[in-house]
Amino acid sequence: MTHASGLVDVEGVRSTVDSLLAAHVDGLRDELAGLGPEVGPLLDALATMLSGGKRLRAALCYWSWRAHGGTPDHGCATGVDATHVMRVGASLELFQAAALFHDDVMDASDLRRGRPAAHRVFEERHRERDWAGDPARFGESAAILLGDLALIASEREVSEALVGAAEPTLARARAVFDRMRTEVTVGQYLDVLAQALPWGVDPAVDERRARVVLRAKSARYSVEHPLSLGAALAGADDDALARCREVGLPLGEAFQLRDDLLGVYGDPSTTGKPAGDDLREGKRTVLVARAMAAADDNLRELLLRDLGRRDLTDGDVADLRDRLRDTGAVAGLEELIDDLARPALDALAAAPLAEDGRAMLLDLGRALVERSA
Repeated sequence: MTHASGLVDVEGVRSTVDSLLAAHVDGLRDELAGLGPEVGPLLDALATMLSGGKRLRAALCYWSWRAHGGTPDHGCATGVDATHVMRVGASLELFQAAALFHDDVMDASDLRRGRPAAHRVFEERHRERDWAGDPARFGESAAILLGDLALIASEREVSEALVGAAEPTLARARAVFDRMRTEVTVGQYLDVLAQALPWGVDPAVDERRARVVLRAKSARYSVEHPLSLGAALAGADDDALARCREVGLPLGEAFQLRDDLLGVYGDPSTTGKPAGDDLREGKRTVLVARAMAAADDNLRELLLRDLGRRDLTDGDVADLRDRLRDTGAVAGLEELIDDLARPALDALAAAPLAEDGRAMLLDLGRALVERSA
């Protein structure tokens, strides 16, 4: 399989989106220069977040546009050309940055893509300068505002991208984009709620709740909505948009389930997070719910005791990983990923799409679920 990092380079998706994001940050620097040098570190942190990422959402949007009739040279009948679609892709990346700034605060994460998370950077900045007040509170406040800044930037970018689009296309694209942002925000709340509710009493309920969270918080905005946005920008009809949803949701769920496995078993050199960090954070995932369901009383008690302990040693994490695997939960999750992804990819392969776009979407779909980072 072609690695995802190579797929997003085809037809200049990554380089174009990277340039658009850099230009947006440069524009903010010019716009805010009058506020003084204190703004610089905030924009530096935004630039750092935007410099990472796989650009998969932008690539899915672009190649869905291509699959539904858009061409790099002549655009499509809706008045949307490749540059417009790339700008929508940049908006998706800005929205993801906003979600990550906020998510790291809510999860109290120390690292993001191998670097200190933004709230930790600003916490340390406060501490080094011996400023007044609580360094941790300052760091969290700065990161929340960074997320808000990225949200505003995302809105500005998508609004500018859609200038000149035919009215029906504009309405459909905005409807997808607005629903995406609403769902992710509510999904974040449902995730916070799941962390607070009793856990381990009824593993079937735990799994259902975990899957609701991952669909709302990640699956739809990672795959379903980018596919739908690209199709809408190409003027796709209702049947085509329905197909994007039917294919995108299970692929997005498989993508997030793979992410949950990588959060426990991934290689830190590729994931950018310490091995087993999700165990220390006590994330209420489908993996853990399934392990709880299969565990005996002694193992269930151990899992309930140790999950979410920030002081877990590397040895403790290794032991927990082995115990989770021994329940059969890892093998079961691999099977679930395949059960979700295979029919979705088959449906995509059989859909009436432009061949170049279909081939790329199939490669991207496989990369989503077979990735190692």
